Amino acid sequence: MLNRVVLAGRLTKDPEFRTTQNGVSVTNFTLAVNRNFKNKNGEQQADFINVVVFRQQAENVNNYLSKGNLAGVDGRIQSRSYENNEGQRVYVTEVLADSVQFLEPKNNQSNNQPQQQSGQAQSGNNPFNNDNNVNIDNDDLPF
Repeated sequence: MLNRVVLAGRLTKDPEFRTTQNGVSVTNFTLAVNRNFKNKNGEQQADFINVVVFRQQAENVNNYLSKGNLAGVDGRIQSRSYENNEGQRVYVTEVLADSVQFLEPKNNQSNNQPQQQSGQAQSGNNPFNNDNNVNIDNDDLPF
């Protein structure tokens, strides 16, 4: 038998953190995962998948991820049921995450473009900056 899930998507809201009676950290969040196609109106469709993560990963998700962040999840699907306050049986299907990867830089701007790092890049001495006007003679090229 095989039960494996790999997802990449954006958090739909801030993670919800709690601690069990036994002191185990638990974080729940919902991941919006785009489908590979658009609907008949040309709009992008997404699935909203509930994810649960435990222990240290739960604390990391709670501390470092928030609404809109891009995350990768590796885990398995779990189904469970419980009785709600009205006495009705509620069935839940969710992903139990073995690992959660943060797929964006920590200080990502709202437009999803990475911020410039401190140091060389800000001082204008970045050798990989395309704004440098460098004159290269054809005799210097190896081809």
